[in-house]
Amino acid sequence: MSLFSVFIIGVALSMDAFAVSICKGLSMKKLTFKRALIVGLYFGGFQALMPFLGYYLGMSFQAKIQSVSSYVAFTLLALIGANMLKEAFSGEDEEEEEDASLDFKTMILLAIATSIDALAVGVTFSLLKVSILPCIVVIGITTLVISMLGVKIGNVFGARYKTKAEIAGGVILILMGVKILLEYWNLLPW
Repeated sequence: MSLFSVFIIGVALSMDAFAVSICKGLSMKKLTFKRALIVGLYFGGFQALMPFLGYYLGMSFQAKIQSVSSYVAFTLLALIGANMLKEAFSGEDEEEEEDASLDFKTMILLAIATSIDALAVGVTFSLLKVSILPCIVVIGITTLVISMLGVKIGNVFGARYKTKAEIAGGVILILMGVKILLEYWNLLPW
């Protein structure tokens, strides 16, 4: 898997964190670089940690499902993407309380909640025998930057981009799953 593909997956995975970051920015009366960085570090850190954990979890049962690993990878990415689309269209997150708090308990819970899907992506990486270190670095940095931008956008523009970000993330993950299948079937020219 190319670093560009990993970057695209990182962008898709960061869309939940981006949406929550917009809400954080929306609730901040005064935005500072330090506050945006704190949000970015929590989300980027957990978005890197979860694929790492998923990778080693996947390694434990990789040999048992190696013959169907591309199908499992496609299924995991498609399910995560479909769930993101469902959440975006259902408006479930519309009732989120806007809270400017950056305390440890609040941020750790948000970081875990927005990075659970990255755990499944880590399992996918182990099935595809991808080198995990470059992946977690790219995903973590991508999420850090996108989360910081989300705080800024939320602070300036409000929540109008939140749903669009979730839709984009869901579509990207589904397309990456399809790409994995097409590569497995040798249907891609590159």
